[in-house]
Amino acid sequence: MARIVLFNKPFNVLCQFTDAGSNRPTLADFIAVKNIYAAGRLDRDSEGLVLLTDDGALQHRLTDPRHKLAKTYLVQVEGVPSVQALEQLQRGVFLNDGVTLPAHVELIADEPLLWPRIPPIRVRAAIPTCWLKITVHEGRNRQIRRMTAAVGFPTLRLIRLRIGDYTLGELRPGQWLDYLCAPNLR
Repeated sequence: MARIVLFNKPFNVLCQFTDAGSNRPTLADFIAVKNIYAAGRLDRDSEGLVLLTDDGALQHRLTDPRHKLAKTYLVQVEGVPSVQALEQLQRGVFLNDGVTLPAHVELIADEPLLWPRIPPIRVRAAIPTCWLKITVHEGRNRQIRRMTAAVGFPTLRLIRLRIGDYTLGELRPGQWLDYLCAPNLR
């Protein structure tokens, strides 16, 4: 049976177990399970759900673009996107590596209740921000950030909530849940 670990990756943590020659925080600073590997990545400046497994076939199914696994993110952007910008995100956005697949995009009316980010995002008194929920079916490098920037609304904070059927749930930053062991909720 495959071991699957769900981890809420904090901001500024590398999505790998080692960082040769540097002193940046990695997965090893949080997860004490041996012989598991991240199924996909989450940028250092992004937060939220990371899946880890000891099953190479499962890792491949979770990351192979041919499977078009849905990934859902909460995204705080600078400014308030117009209806046209939201429609463009939904239809697909032209990036330097091609047009993205259509995405599901929702404008969130109320700011979500989240843990504070340390350090906090930059705040500009004259420029409002808003939150979007975006679901994509591909996993290009920094895709969500590039998509929102392409339509004129840079991403300030990015939190992955879901990968396929796996969800972040109630895990706080730095906490992980091992499906073969009791949860580690430090």
